[in-house]
Parts: sequence; structure tokens; C-alpha cells
Amino acid sequence: MRSSLNHIPQAVRSLLVLSFISLSLGFAQAASTARAVPPTSAPFHEAGIFARQCASTDIWPKGPGSALVPQAPTAELRDMLSQIDTGRINATIAKLVSFGTRHTLSSQTDPVRGIGASRDWLAAEMRSIAKGARPGTNVTITVPSYIQQPASRIPTPTNISDVVATIRGATDPNRVYVITGHYDSRVTDIMNFTDDAPGADDDASGVAIVLELLRIMIQRPPPPATIVLAAVAGEEQGLYGADHLAQILFDAGADVQGMFTNDIVGSPKGDEGAIDPFSIRLFGQGMPTTESASTTATRESIGGENDSPARELVRFVDEVATNSVTGMKVRVIYRLDRFLRGGDHEPFLERGFPAARFTEPHENFAHQHQDVRVDAVTGEQFGDLIEFCDFDFIARVAKVNGAAMWSLAQAPGTPKNVMLDTSVLTNNSTLLWEMGSDEGLAGYEVLWRPTIAPFWTNTIPVGLVNKVTVDLSKDNVVFGVRAVGKNGYRSPAAFPFPT
Repeated sequence: MRSSLNHIPQAVRSLLVLSFISLSLGFAQAASTARAVPPTSAPFHEAGIFARQCASTDIWPKGPGSALVPQAPTAELRDMLSQIDTGRINATIAKLVSFGTRHTLSSQTDPVRGIGASRDWLAAEMRSIAKGARPGTNVTITVPSYIQQPASRIPTPTNISDVVATIRGATDPNRVYVITGHYDSRVTDIMNFTDDAPGADDDASGVAIVLELLRIMIQRPPPPATIVLAAVAGEEQGLYGADHLAQILFDAGADVQGMFTNDIVGSPKGDEGAIDPFSIRLFGQGMPTTESASTTATRESIGGENDSPARELVRFVDEVATNSVTGMKVRVIYRLDRFLRGGDHEPFLERGFPAARFTEPHENFAHQHQDVRVDAVTGEQFGDLIEFCDFDFIARVAKVNGAAMWSLAQAPGTPKNVMLDTSVLTNNSTLLWEMGSDEGLAGYEVLWRPTIAPFWTNTIPVGLVNKVTVDLSKDNVVFGVRAVGKNGYRSPAAFPFPT
């Protein structure tokens, strides 16, 4: 049945229509007004919901101290980094390529071809460089070796030799920092040890950085801590050389507070021409795999998943090596390594040592782990050839490593046994730590950042003490403590666990 207003007088009908229109307009205006009222923090979130979660203007909470200013390179460090020589880097890579193959299973005795010839040249070259050491700088060259029994990718008993330079620390020699590159190489078939495997990028580039840093660092008075610069073998077959070196240091009771592998650092140019000549990736592990189940559970419960020793190490490198002196941006990657891949930092991590991996920003997979050949259809050149290396780029990566290593070895050690007092409920935060015995220790700084921030944002100088109360709730931020040297160098931060 159809409804009708015909029985209602015209005047009344007009009044009803006007009332309906007015009511509709009122609802529309109210809805518009409701939409226009912003949420409490809307002024900071004009770009929408995703910006709401990340806007720099919405960082919370505000707190004590001042904004963290990255550590600037000293005049000495600037001078050291300026001496890195692209010509010498080129020459080192060319020499390593000249051995034909450096496959771990290749000849140990041929004087001109194979892993043995490259090992002997590296040892001789390091010894020659060591002769230029500054008087008073104690540098030793060793070739620690062992026979690897048949195992994965090792079909017969095989000699594994590392070539290691050690610059002994002046006042804290048991505190150790390590840089490695691996000198073995491979082609497509991991067991093919006869064909040419030039390995220019993977990883003569990393070894060239090791040699260049050795040449420069031994010309200076030794830093407080010990520096180890090593060319390791057996990486492609299963990280054997790095594992051997890590075990030697572990057995010696060395306090390894930082290790870096430089693996595939020879070119900024990736597949299809992608190029980033002023960046280097640095991979840092999250949850440590060596912690006990109870420690892991505690770390998870307090939100410490992003504050492993390795993560603090990579944050440190970003702070001291992303600058105009290196000419590089350290692109920290919060991951153990590239997706489902690995490297020589892993044996160090497995022994509880903080460690990380440097790798070029874009990999070209036609130029690594490939037989040397030209594709008959496309004309593309395959193989890890020296012609694909960028020596200026490698020199900048060497500067990043040099800035990181020298800053670590010159600073006091990373604070130990850092704790947050949880004995009483309070909106303040009391931190405690073990007073260091470093000869050049000047004091400490408390670092903090909002929980959503990837890097430290604020610093509070607290002096030469081992306990401090901060007017900031531990519920709302992440804390760290770092040591400060009389020379101005600062250590990586240490993350506090509850008392």
C-alpha cells in the first residue's frame, strides 16, 4: 500500500518538510564536526595512521640529558684514514687473483697456484708490512693451522690455515677486537677445486682491507686494547678457518668485545645496474643464541630483543663511521646475515663474542660463486673477476672498518654486569654496573631511547660512578650504559638486566 500525505493540510505538510530538512542538515553538520575533531595526538600525525606510529615529532617520552651527538673522528684517526691507498688495495686483489684458484681443497704445495701459494704469500706480505711497525708497537704474525677431518664439503683430511696479525694492546691486552676477510674462493660447483676461481670480490676485497689496516695501524702507538687482523681459510666449505680462530681466542680466555667479517665488499653495483657507492651494509644479530633459556626469557620479558651485544656493536659502528671522513653511510640491518645465508662472524657469535658482517649494498650474483664464462645467448660475463671491483669503494669500506676498530680499541671496554634495580616499584630508574679498571677510564654515560627508536637518542653524563638514579621510568624507554675515556673515546653501550 502506498503512503500519502494528501489528507494533511498544505501548511502542516510544508512545516513537516522544513523540519525534516533542518534535522537532516543538523545531523550532517554534527557528523562533519565529529570527523573534524582530531585524536589527541593528531597534530603530529597529519600523514595518516602509519605516520602516527613513526612521526619524529611524536617521540615519547621527553626526558633528562641531551640529544646524543655522534663521536667525531679525532685528528689522529682522520690522518690514519686518509692514508688508505686504493693502489695497494688493487695490487693485493690482483695478487690473490693471480693464484688461479684459492679453493680450500686445492694444492697446499704448488708454489704458484692454489690455496697453499696464496697462504704463503699472505704470511710473507704480513711479515713484510710488520717490519714497518713503529718502535714500541708489538705486532706478531702467525699461521695457526689444523687438519680438518672429513666433514661437510671436506672429503679428505685437509689443512686449514689462517694468517693472523696481532697488534698487542698497550694497557688492556686481553680485551680484543677482530677483523677478518676470507682468502679461499670457489666457483659454481662447491667441490670444484681445479678450475679458476678468481674470488676478487668474494673475498679478496675483504683480505685487502685487512692488509691495508695492518699497514696503517702499526705505524701508530698501540691502543689500549689488542687488535687482531686475519685472513681466514675454509669459509666457502663451512666457516672452518673462522671457527678455528674463534676457538683459539676462546681457549686463551680472550675478552673479545667486537668482531667484524668483511665478506663481499668489492663493489657497490648490483644486478640490473643498481648502485649505491656510499653505503655499506652491516648485519647485526638479534637474540643471542648462546644465552641460557632463563636469560632469553628475561630478555624477552623486558623488551631486550633488539639490544643484544651484537646490536649494540652495530649501533656503535653507525655512530663512529657514518660521517664525512669515511664518506659512507653504515646501513645497519637488524638480522644475523642476508636472508638464510651466513658468514665468518657466526663462529664468534656461537662463543658469545659480539660480531657482525659487512657486505656491499647490492650483490651481483653473476659475479659470485660462478664459473668464469660468457653466456652464449646474452653475452653476459660471469665470474668473480677483478674487473668488477671498485677500488675507491673498497677504500671507503676500509675507512669504515678503520674508524670502528680504532675507536673501539682506544675506548675503555664495554661496561660489565649492568643492572636495573627492580627491588621496589618506582617511576625512577636506578642503574648499577661494575666499575671498570681501564687505565684511561674517565667516567660513564647513561644512554636512553624511546622503545620505538632504532638507535640511541639521548645521553646523560654521570661521572666516575657505578650507580645512578635517573628521573625516567624504565617502563617507557630502553637504557644503556657506556664508558668514556680520558681521550674522549666512548665504548659501545651495555644493556641492563633486572637485579
